[in-house]
Amino acid sequence: MKTEAIVRRSLAEEVAAAIEEKIKLGEFPVESKLPTEPELMKQFAVGRSSIREAVKYLSQSGYLNVQQGLGTFVKSSTGHHALDSKIEKANFNDIFEVRHVLELRIIEKAALNRTAKGLKDMAQALKNRAKYAEMGNLTACVNADIAFHSAIAESCGNSILTALYTTLSEHVNKFFMTIYKDTVPFLTSQQQHEELMLAIKDKEVKKAVDIANRIIQQL
Repeated sequence: MKTEAIVRRSLAEEVAAAIEEKIKLGEFPVESKLPTEPELMKQFAVGRSSIREAVKYLSQSGYLNVQQGLGTFVKSSTGHHALDSKIEKANFNDIFEVRHVLELRIIEKAALNRTAKGLKDMAQALKNRAKYAEMGNLTACVNADIAFHSAIAESCGNSILTALYTTLSEHVNKFFMTIYKDTVPFLTSQQQHEELMLAIKDKEVKKAVDIANRIIQQL
């Protein structure tokens, strides 16, 4: 008799699935504001951390849009699971080729459209990247690296490019965790990342793209 593995989901995943279902059924309409954290905690009988993880997942999946200081809004009733599925089946050479093309265009636009908040987010992520690289904490270092490049994507001024890059980054994160055994490559490339942020800050488009090309070629 064939046996089938039972996949156990965390509380956060259960909450995310429940919110996703409510979005699809129209109970949380597109463009409406999601209930507050305390309201969601009461509605689903879970703690704050589970709600935050669920919202983060749904944001990354294209269902929600978190606007700092304003709240969380329903962005789409379909998300981008189809794209996730296609990327999941792709080989990493294809993923990196697409990421390379996207990243160069994103960096061009970020160097022109970056905001004070965007630069602050980049600086914080870069600070964390250096700290965790020096500590030898690979997981945290990879997350900080992805956060840095995602902050650049958020600054490009094109929400579609940002969403595409965010989706790709989830898969790049998994790849980094398989190819890197320690944080040495991140320590080696830290200076280049610092230079990239400075070029974006100074709106030096060509310089930023040149630096990005050098970083990508080292992967």
